[in-house]
Amino acid sequence: MEEGRVPMLSSSISVKSAENIRLTSSVSLKSGESFIRFGSEGVLISDFEDPSTESSPITFKIVFSSLVAVCGSYVYGHAVGYSSPAQEGIMDDLGITSKQYSVFSSILTVGAMLGSVMSGRVADFVGRRAAMGISQLFCIFGWLSIMLAENSLWLDIGRFVLGCGIGLVSYAVPIYVAEITPRKVRGTFTALNPLLMGFGQSFAFLFGPLINWRILALIGIIPGVIQLPCLFFIPESPRWLAKVGKMKEFQASLQSIRGEDFDISQEAAEIEDYTNYLKEISGDGILSLFQRKYARSLIVGVGLIVFQRFGGVYGFLFYASTIFESAGFSSSIGTIIAGVVQVVTTTLGLILIDRSGRRPMLLVSTVGACVGCVITAMAFIFKDLNFGTGVTGILVLIGVVGYLGFLQLGLGGVPWIIMSEIFPINIKGPAGSLVILVSWTGSWVVSYSFDYLFEWSSAGTFLLYGVICALGVLFIAKLVPETKGRALEEIQASMMGD
Repeated sequence: MEEGRVPMLSSSISVKSAENIRLTSSVSLKSGESFIRFGSEGVLISDFEDPSTESSPITFKIVFSSLVAVCGSYVYGHAVGYSSPAQEGIMDDLGITSKQYSVFSSILTVGAMLGSVMSGRVADFVGRRAAMGISQLFCIFGWLSIMLAENSLWLDIGRFVLGCGIGLVSYAVPIYVAEITPRKVRGTFTALNPLLMGFGQSFAFLFGPLINWRILALIGIIPGVIQLPCLFFIPESPRWLAKVGKMKEFQASLQSIRGEDFDISQEAAEIEDYTNYLKEISGDGILSLFQRKYARSLIVGVGLIVFQRFGGVYGFLFYASTIFESAGFSSSIGTIIAGVVQVVTTTLGLILIDRSGRRPMLLVSTVGACVGCVITAMAFIFKDLNFGTGVTGILVLIGVVGYLGFLQLGLGGVPWIIMSEIFPINIKGPAGSLVILVSWTGSWVVSYSFDYLFEWSSAGTFLLYGVICALGVLFIAKLVPETKGRALEEIQASMMGD
């Protein structure tokens, strides 16, 4: 069919019988008229600057709901950043060996893999709010077990259960925030998720060397205790309510989020039509992911996480103290500096995400992480050759801090923003579970293998991570779309188009 544009004559449009129509091109607002376009598989997708979403007010309810949600993100970051600064205190107090501590560090990722398998289904079955609440119950139990542990068994149990909790958090938080915010600020609000993750990691890195490890675990409980009662005062995701057919609650939730005096009719109609369309063209379930129309979304979502995880993030985060000490640099000073830099770059990323766009930040961040890996590798090459040993520690500091700083600028958080944007509502559950399972599987592989790789070749370990980051740059440049300022339904329709 030839490209066609027709005036938007009503607020509710659905097309069920244009199976051969393909997505052709973007359309524009012209001469005061609103236009729609034919999307893949026959759906008509609105592609104009809809005042109901583009100019939606940033209400107190949006801000409050987002802040409540990202309490879970802080717990995630605190859990990831905990093991490195707490290592010396735990090993001294409980008398456990380095191998036992390695199990304690890495078992978080095993629990998170289990949590990630459940995350999408749980969030789709009970809703985004309830999923966040369930995750915090796991996290609180895990932190209490670690805080009160008198042997390695209870440490491991606590760390494993904590992993299950943050596996659920990984999906529920970014999806919820993306589904409640207007398109013009969606990137900024969704970036609160990696921002609070970064703050959690940075707090653990900054204060972990200065306070008792049990107190550090107690601090990890506080955000969950704050979040649980607040969940009763935030609205459920309107898109989830539409998906499960609770249309009265859907309208009420959307009105609550946008403000009582705001006209939601256009936005509500588009969400409802798009959700109904998706129900008609495919079923739910993991097998529905592997249809051709979802291939690009799946490749982009999984691919970004593969390059993020196998690029060495959990090697740097879990073993920062070991890396600094091996290079002859103070681990406490190194982790504190790394924590400060991560706060700065994470905050900078929040400011830039809806100004510069997702792709530029991903590219700059991944290139910077690659350079950080190479500098760290060069430092250990100099050490092995007994050449420039006086600057080995400084080079390692520059490499590690540079890697973690650039990671937090984009590669650490932007993939989660994109993941929350590119999957249609009918496959968000299984797709989110798959992406997070890949994420935590990669985290486990990297964290478990780091000791063996580092013993084999310290320089070779970081060169390997650098090569993976370099491949990630090519992947981003070729395949990752820009999603800044676009409606979720528009992004998803374009990803399914030819």
